[in-house]
Amino acid sequence: MELTYTKIRDYLYPDLTLPETKDDHPLGKYGMLRKTYLKQHRPIVYDRMLLAGQLDAHLREIDKIATEQVNHMVAHLAAKEGVDEQLKATDQMRWVGLMNNFQAAAEEVVLREIVYA
Repeated sequence: MELTYTKIRDYLYPDLTLPETKDDHPLGKYGMLRKTYLKQHRPIVYDRMLLAGQLDAHLREIDKIATEQVNHMVAHLAAKEGVDEQLKATDQMRWVGLMNNFQAAAEEVVLREIVYA
């Protein structure tokens, strides 16, 4: 691999570019949280992945896995507690409260085990 340089005043700077990535959809909540975590707490891992062109793929994978896991856990908790469409039709406020609790519990687990691991 041959590097080219650009001279600016008395200094030679290498012409480094990152590989192009296709951005078919924006990064989700969990991918952005993972990016912030890596940047603040694991800067060496962040830099290596960024320079190797692996960061975007990693963040999208984390986002996909975390989203699927949260949705699965919320559905499982709702089924376990008997929260269904009938409850939604009869007592909306209770249904919303229970679903918010399930969502918060699922996100807590996913953040600890996937995003911040």
